[in-house]
Amino acid sequence: MTEFLKQTVGRRAVLGAGLAGVSMLAMPSILRAQDKSLKVGVYGGYFKDSFDKNIFPEFTKTTGIAVEAIAEPTGEAWLVQLDQAAKAGQAPADVSMMSQVAMLKGQATDLWAPLDMAKIPNGANLIDRFVNKYPDGRVAGIGAVSWYITLVTNTDVYKEAPTSWEAFWDSANADKLGLLALVSNSFLLEVTAKTFFGGTNALDTEEGIQKAFDKLAEVKPNVRLWYRDEAQFEQALKSGEIPMGQYYHDVTGLAAADGNPVRSTFPKEGGIQDSGCWALSRASTKVEEAHVFIDYMSQPSIQAILSRKVGTSPTVKRELTDLTDAEFAAVSSDIEPIIPRYDLYQTKSDWLNQKWTELIVG
Repeated sequence: MTEFLKQTVGRRAVLGAGLAGVSMLAMPSILRAQDKSLKVGVYGGYFKDSFDKNIFPEFTKTTGIAVEAIAEPTGEAWLVQLDQAAKAGQAPADVSMMSQVAMLKGQATDLWAPLDMAKIPNGANLIDRFVNKYPDGRVAGIGAVSWYITLVTNTDVYKEAPTSWEAFWDSANADKLGLLALVSNSFLLEVTAKTFFGGTNALDTEEGIQKAFDKLAEVKPNVRLWYRDEAQFEQALKSGEIPMGQYYHDVTGLAAADGNPVRSTFPKEGGIQDSGCWALSRASTKVEEAHVFIDYMSQPSIQAILSRKVGTSPTVKRELTDLTDAEFAAVSSDIEPIIPRYDLYQTKSDWLNQKWTELIVG
């Protein structure tokens, strides 16, 4: 399990992811025919292996729709492949798990076929923020999985858990922090805006973003490592060499369960919640099957299986799942999360990267 969750971290870095419901049993017989099939794009390695083992066979058994799992390439390569293929009328996968930024970029080329929520009754289970919409209100994607980045500490060095992201700015923590190295995967601008400027809407203007950059720059003396290699930081956190930073909540909890002196804390301002969506290529001819699949994946029982088997946080309302308090705490929190401003990484990517290099990691 430890090795599995370590593998999922790489998948999440790219993305920045049972029992049959009564509605499935009522599906028309035409969709239960054995010649029905669907190509589903998911991230490779252990993540794909878990879907192959824990999700797809039961889905096929319930619906009669065979699944061909496609291992997606990393980065934005899959988005480019899907877009180019769609222009040629082809779909390398019918349904794919896509990052929020990729969802926005796909919207710009009308890549995603609008989803009919009347055919996804389990969509009513979703937390509102996990329904991705085009500007005109059409539904572009449905939340597949989510996960948290939290404030992590070494318990040998910090006997008491910090309660706020403000700890990153505390001069007592000079040269003690390990933070993610990119503006687009650390989401530290959002953390800064939520902690000091009342919320992420403070980033609505370039003036507001500049203020957040200036405040975040005050953290630099406390940073020991701007990391791209998650394993490097995890090892330094365990040893106490770098005793504080930001990291994945579920992996940190697993490391603690293995006896390592580490803890994950949801600060009072909330953990950072990132997520991926199920999206349907406009070139796909498997529209009915895709809706059945997305509806199936939106069942609370399936989201609970993903929490237990993959370590992801539910995209459906907590009270609808049968997760115990301990199981929920292992992957999520009831504290209102910090949601990344994905729109900024689409519309201001070059400017943000330039400022990040100049003011933060340069």
